Amino acid sequence: MEHIQWSFSSLKDFIGCPKRYQEVKVLKNYEFQPTEATTYGNKVHSALEAYVKHGTELPENYKRYQGYADGIIEIPGIKYPEYRMALDIEGKPCKWGSKDRWVRGIADLIIVNGDSAYIIDYKTGSANYPDQNQLKLMALMVFAYFPEVQKINAALMFIMHERIVDERYNREQIDELWEVFFPHLERLKLSYENNTWPANPTALCRFCPVVTCQFHKE
Repeated sequence: MEHIQWSFSSLKDFIGCPKRYQEVKVLKNYEFQPTEATTYGNKVHSALEAYVKHGTELPENYKRYQGYADGIIEIPGIKYPEYRMALDIEGKPCKWGSKDRWVRGIADLIIVNGDSAYIIDYKTGSANYPDQNQLKLMALMVFAYFPEVQKINAALMFIMHERIVDERYNREQIDELWEVFFPHLERLKLSYENNTWPANPTALCRFCPVVTCQFHKE
């Protein structure tokens, strides 16, 4: 294959367990089933998107998040909720569904104000193990899509836990930021080339859809 198409979530799945990645993403023998937590998270994302984009009133059970949303609305700049981005193998923007795409992702919210930008990702899950690499990838894509942007403030907003994990990037860091992903992508490439997909048993095996795996736990 000429190049592997990936996203932050798919690469994280591979890092977590190559065997699961193979069964779900490559062979498509299994698929992830939505949980109560993921369903709730999707509904919150949709409600916040509608509130920021159109001023749609938040449902009663989500009003506790309004303070975050109001603070976001006050940030000056052009707002791009649920903004889809895709890059080709050269790191240049391409169409979301292009067969030539290399990586793609959706930012919950981008705010562009002159040479500065904000990236905000809402989180409804646990705040114990924040993964800032998601912000790094979104920043790289924003630098590609908005050439006028020179600096980015990015944040994971754990709105259920009132915690914000933020990072700052500038355009001079682009090469450095890509280096975070290249070792994992090289491992993924080798797995495809050699058809080697070792299982990685962890405490999360009981949540895995690959019930035929020797490490699966009921």
